Amino acid sequence: MGAACTMEGIPVSSVELLEIRDFLAEVPPFSLLDEATLGALVDDLTIRYLRRGSPFPPEGEDEPQCYVLRKGAIEERDDDNLLLAKYAEGDVFDAAGLAAGGGRYRAVEDLLLYCLPSDRLRECRREVPDVDAFFQRTLGEHLRHARHTVADRVMFRPNLMSMPLSSFIARHPVTAPPATSIREVAALMGNQATAAMLVVEDGQLRGIVTDRDLRARCLATGHSPESPISSIMTADPRTLAPEHPAFEALMVMTRRGIDHLPIVENGEIRGMVSTRDLLRWQSANAAHLAMLIRSCEDAAGLPALSAELPELEIQMLAGGATAGQIGQAVSSIADGLASRLLELGQARLGPAPVAFAWLAGGSQGRQEQSTHSDQDNALIIADDYDEAAHGAYFEALARFVNDGLNDCGFRYCPGEIMASNPKWRQPLSQWQDSFRVWIRHTDETLAKVLVNFLDLRLVAGAPELQAAMTRHVVEESRHSERFLAQLVENMLANRPPLGFFRHLVLIASGEHAKTFDIKTRGIIPIVDLARVQALAAGITEVGTVRRLHACVAGHVLSEESASELEEAHEFLGLLRIRHQVEQIREGQPPDNFVDPERLTSLERKHLKDVFAVVGDMQRTLAVRYSAGGVAA
Repeated sequence: MGAACTMEGIPVSSVELLEIRDFLAEVPPFSLLDEATLGALVDDLTIRYLRRGSPFPPEGEDEPQCYVLRKGAIEERDDDNLLLAKYAEGDVFDAAGLAAGGGRYRAVEDLLLYCLPSDRLRECRREVPDVDAFFQRTLGEHLRHARHTVADRVMFRPNLMSMPLSSFIARHPVTAPPATSIREVAALMGNQATAAMLVVEDGQLRGIVTDRDLRARCLATGHSPESPISSIMTADPRTLAPEHPAFEALMVMTRRGIDHLPIVENGEIRGMVSTRDLLRWQSANAAHLAMLIRSCEDAAGLPALSAELPELEIQMLAGGATAGQIGQAVSSIADGLASRLLELGQARLGPAPVAFAWLAGGSQGRQEQSTHSDQDNALIIADDYDEAAHGAYFEALARFVNDGLNDCGFRYCPGEIMASNPKWRQPLSQWQDSFRVWIRHTDETLAKVLVNFLDLRLVAGAPELQAAMTRHVVEESRHSERFLAQLVENMLANRPPLGFFRHLVLIASGEHAKTFDIKTRGIIPIVDLARVQALAAGITEVGTVRRLHACVAGHVLSEESASELEEAHEFLGLLRIRHQVEQIREGQPPDNFVDPERLTSLERKHLKDVFAVVGDMQRTLAVRYSAGGVAA
């Protein structure tokens, strides 16, 4: 062990040493060290205080140091005294790197610093390749590495033999008293889309009835549907407690030849599981779910299939999928639902009288959708469309699909940006004329609506209609500085929640107090940055990452800038999905409001890095489009 850690020459107590070690264990690159190596480094630290206004690094050091900022704040300014950056708790500075940077640093709050001799740091870098790599990585590479810290905190699914039954209870079961008629029970089960129902009296479980019971004990025998449900129920069914392993439930159901098992704890009904629940947990995947959707014969059966999307998201995250892969999978399922609804709608209404294209916008259009999403879509109809002859048909078809998607959990768009709205259901030439007017005479409100249609992607129908409109929109956009400037101005309304000294700015009050909206304040700004850059360059790609790659190929963005934005987009996406998965597991509706206290200090640091990068790029675009843009 080295010499004991000292504070301005005064030895530090063992309790303080443990506190310092715990703090550094959360700060990269020290978080990459094993316990023994970290302990040896802590023994070589000194602690220094600097008063507000002091230059940084401290003057009078005998040898170069690596500094870890424990408390306080530091500003970096250039030779013209312009603010370049602000630093706070957890930031690490190597004296040699500071000298080479050219900026000037000063304490703007009283500082508490942990100081490690630079020679000792270089020795550590030689011994631990991961620490050396940390200092050599670009920000994009740091964020790429940070993905693993997010993934490592995901609750990877244990074996089915040990999973408690409480993990499979999705909702409270449908119940009815014993005197309820068979007819009423059948109607209730149909309305609730359930294959089994519990018979309950005075809060106590009396029996269970399944759709198989309705067929075998009522329809097949001529039993009166007006008889009480108690006459055909299975009385006193076998139950298990929530803490029992799922594998035991599967074995009970297999041995008894039953498909549903009530979950009861101390006489209180907690839920019900089915063999489908358990086996779906084992085997659900996007391809299998898409196949079931394609083969579904009735729109009424689609909601039950789409209800598996949260489980699919959980499985993919637990299996190590990226946010991009999960977004593509969910978007593909949404595409499949829309396509099947279009087929079922045409089976009901007859073949479409003229060619059309069904387009998805927003996150589905970009293939970045989550299960917590509403729908954005549009319908382009060929120019041989005749309103009098064809209007009623396409209105009915659009309404059928929008209603079906809403039933499947993809809520109606609050702004009615859906094909059932006649404004978003037009012939191609009318679409083109509308976009020409909207883009050339845009304002703040109109631009907010139009961003949904700058991400349009073909889901079903005639690809030539979608291609013609996309070319038109991109061409009009790239030649309208005023429109691009308005998009930038709207983008700046969603600045990352990073305040002075890299503090996270949280919602102050209300239901979501002490959280931040990771979608609106984190992911959407990156989407906006990629979209504006792509439109300005005439790039027709849809999808944030594909736009960034196209911008690099077109020399619109540097590889480093695009890489930083891509990794930031993925990092935020993973945090968002993990947050929503945790909510689903806790029985809460998923949202986008993340509590930073539930993140590790390393994740919070990466989050601040991401927000700083996004903020810098927003400011760059703001300067580019500030002259004569919106006011022109």
